[in-house]
Amino acid sequence: MKIAIHNCPGSFSDRWIAYCQENNISFKTVDCYSSDIIGQIKDCDGLMWHWSHDDYRDQNFARQLIFSIEKMGISVFPSFSSCWHFDDKVGQKYLLEAINAPLVHSYTFYNKDAAFQWIDCTQFPKVFKLRTGAGSRNVRLIKNKNSGKRIVRKAFGKGYPVIDNVSGFKQRLWVLRRDKNIKAIIHIIKGLIRFAYPPEGINLLPRQKGYVYFQDFIPNNDFDDRVVIVGSKAITIRRYNREGDFRASGSGLIKHNSDLFDSKIIKIAFNVADQIGTESLAFDFIYDDIGNPLIVEISYAYSMGAVYDNCPGYWDKDLKWHVDNINLQYYIIEDFINSLI
Repeated sequence: MKIAIHNCPGSFSDRWIAYCQENNISFKTVDCYSSDIIGQIKDCDGLMWHWSHDDYRDQNFARQLIFSIEKMGISVFPSFSSCWHFDDKVGQKYLLEAINAPLVHSYTFYNKDAAFQWIDCTQFPKVFKLRTGAGSRNVRLIKNKNSGKRIVRKAFGKGYPVIDNVSGFKQRLWVLRRDKNIKAIIHIIKGLIRFAYPPEGINLLPRQKGYVYFQDFIPNNDFDDRVVIVGSKAITIRRYNREGDFRASGSGLIKHNSDLFDSKIIKIAFNVADQIGTESLAFDFIYDDIGNPLIVEISYAYSMGAVYDNCPGYWDKDLKWHVDNINLQYYIIEDFINSLI
């Protein structure tokens, strides 16, 4: 058995490679951006590639490459079933509705007049989102019809950039207010540099236009609950909203206590993951006014480090609690290797 790993420092590949080295697993590093990637992996049983929503190259071809490699009879992490909907909230809406998952009620329009007609009839506030973006990026609370119509005009006009440097810098300011340390100050300086020298390729990400996507605003949620499913394990964190904000994603205000979480969300997450046929999926849940959990969005990938490493353990499919030293990337590669045996 040999595994191909696309090596991208700072991604899941760091831990995948470490795992292979620690456990004498045969692997080789490959370059998924190379024109001959199909030839590079022909002597391998599987490919592991932590592809990104922020890289224009990945957005251009990751899904197509993964689907093609699976047709060769070679396993891939993430599988096509796990990632075709990654960073695509519109795709997630259709998928979750199709399997009757408890999704926050969502609306998409591909015609300006149809969007205006809906706005004239619906109740506000609503949450506007671009189909792409993580960490509460590209998410706004729309409080009235006039604001909604401005959003629609822009969506069917010049559109929206995927990366909003102003919002990104505000996020860095929030981190500085929250942490008040040297690391946060350096984070601010890097943000200023990004204004002057945008990252290479940022202008190649496609501008978002020709559609609008809204979700119902569910009030009285001071946090969201994230459930990460990796195979037969469920790992949970609670993320609290920023002060004066309705958004929890990206706040960094996190608790890991296992007694915080209702078993309902773990059951739903396992059930939906099984229906989709995914080996890794993160779910963000909020709650309606009678406590029913609702899925906000899903993602095959998530941040690394202390956010999840500090979790005290995981649940299995029988909802039994297991104390463990959490390493999601090790869980992923262990499951992947077992699937190849």
